[in-house]
Amino acid sequence: MRQITVDEALEAAGTGRFQRKLFLIFGLVWAADAMQVLAIGFTAPSIAASFGLTVPQALQTGTLFFVGMLIGAAFFGRLADRIGRRNLLIVTVLIDAVFGLASAFAPSFPVLLSFRFLTGLAVGGTLPVDYAMMAEFLPSRRRGRWLVALEGFWAVGTLVVALAAWYAASAGFNETWRFIFVITGLPALIGLGLRFLVPESPYYLLQSGAPGPAKEILDRVARANGGKVLAGALAEPKDIREPMSALFSPIHRRRSIAIFAAWLLVSIAYYGVFTWLPGKLVTEGHGFVRGYGFLVLLAIAQIPGYALAAYGVERYGRKPTLIAFLLLSAAGCFLYAVLSDPGAIAGSMLLMSFALLGTWGALYAFTPELYPTTLRASGMGIAGAMARLGGLFAPTLVGIVVGYSFNVALGVFSALLLLAAIATTMIDVETKDRPLA
Repeated sequence: MRQITVDEALEAAGTGRFQRKLFLIFGLVWAADAMQVLAIGFTAPSIAASFGLTVPQALQTGTLFFVGMLIGAAFFGRLADRIGRRNLLIVTVLIDAVFGLASAFAPSFPVLLSFRFLTGLAVGGTLPVDYAMMAEFLPSRRRGRWLVALEGFWAVGTLVVALAAWYAASAGFNETWRFIFVITGLPALIGLGLRFLVPESPYYLLQSGAPGPAKEILDRVARANGGKVLAGALAEPKDIREPMSALFSPIHRRRSIAIFAAWLLVSIAYYGVFTWLPGKLVTEGHGFVRGYGFLVLLAIAQIPGYALAAYGVERYGRKPTLIAFLLLSAAGCFLYAVLSDPGAIAGSMLLMSFALLGTWGALYAFTPELYPTTLRASGMGIAGAMARLGGLFAPTLVGIVVGYSFNVALGVFSALLLLAAIATTMIDVETKDRPLA
């Protein structure tokens, strides 16, 4: 009987209705997770008023949320390589929905902190495994644009949480943070039911010694898309169980250090900006560049950033596209720091928002392709953990710099993004058009 590979079967099946369904299911929860993350900056002033705290004290909700994400990304990413993607994602989205909604009804600040930690734990596990799983249902020729497009749901979540905060403030709600947490929790609740429609990854099934079920899922993909069902049996891989330390084995060490450094540096800059920017714009601003209306405009500016990144990763490759967006992000932060004219500041802020989210799109497309199936979710989990570690700096250490001068903080962010671009140049492989290992 003819032996075929998963990548050959996916190429024959093509992309179509099956991937579109996955895209919308994953995208809904991705938008929900974006809302949970970015709610930190929008809710802190209201939480402070409710519980008689300072804003830096209220931002402990963000600190605990990122601690949860850090643990969840590392733990659940590794667990997904052991027990499978599907069941793990159902569990994490359930935890996300339950404690995300419970946050809105927290009777005290300590209870709120515990709910935000548990929500972060779930979000940290969902984000990296989502991407690993979506990548494993895509043929190599189309994988980059689909993964960047999935990251585009982050902009949708950003827009929704900004609109929710704007509405709550305009309506004069006494505790706007409760309304915002209800809005951020609902999409995960809807996404929980939809998760049961997602099959297990054929790559994971094959690696786990289940070639029959893996082939059935691949045939299902082909039939849903109107593609070609390949005759034959899947070629069984070697029985390899790699420890997480294999991420730093000689073959992976250089790319792992470089990509994880990029994740850490980008996240410090991104969360540093978007944790503190909402409060700065609403309370201070620069002429017409102030208030929730401009925050919504910044969210809209992210969408073309994703579109250009999706084009770039397929046309020019993952690595050069990522480097280009990192340099644009650094330029946006630097110009925002040094300019004084409101119009010029507005332009630099739009460039910064556009480029930072394009950076994330390229980063998420590139990372899962750097590792084999036995390490893919683990690699994404550690990358996610680096991002959450960077996020931990935003409410705390970055806050010290912001307290001294927001412009100085922007200069630091610009320097960090330049370092991330340098780190990316050290990655020893380009994954454009390459099949997953």
